[in-house]
Amino acid sequence: MKKKLVHVGVAVKDLSASVATFSKLLGLTEVPIETVADQKVRLAFFHTGCASIELTEPTSPDSPIAKFIAKRGEGVHHLSFEVDDIRAELARLKSEGFELVDEEPRRGAGGYLIAFVHPRSTNGVLIEISEKIGTGGH
Repeated sequence: MKKKLVHVGVAVKDLSASVATFSKLLGLTEVPIETVADQKVRLAFFHTGCASIELTEPTSPDSPIAKFIAKRGEGVHHLSFEVDDIRAELARLKSEGFELVDEEPRRGAGGYLIAFVHPRSTNGVLIEISEKIGTGGH
């Protein structure tokens, strides 16, 4: 099963200010922004070669990102790995003893299905497993 790091998610309080900062840092001006309403976030993607940086701003105080920022402050939130078949990978991870946040994948940004592995089982790092919709074992 193919696995590759596709992005590093960074939790931010102010997406506009953070986009300005990372645009200057990376010298990029084309920055796609997307809202994922059911996850209560707005996202900006900086595509930097093999992996991207995803800036994630909460759109509601009860968003998981808002709770993360309240507890830990802004910063790295998760690592996202793309796989060929997300359902098979979730089953494999569960059989290996990993604690899953999501038993079933859900729709994420950028045309992906996503699911998370709880940081309690991955040395404190939230892991996102993703599959480009229309490419896997469905």
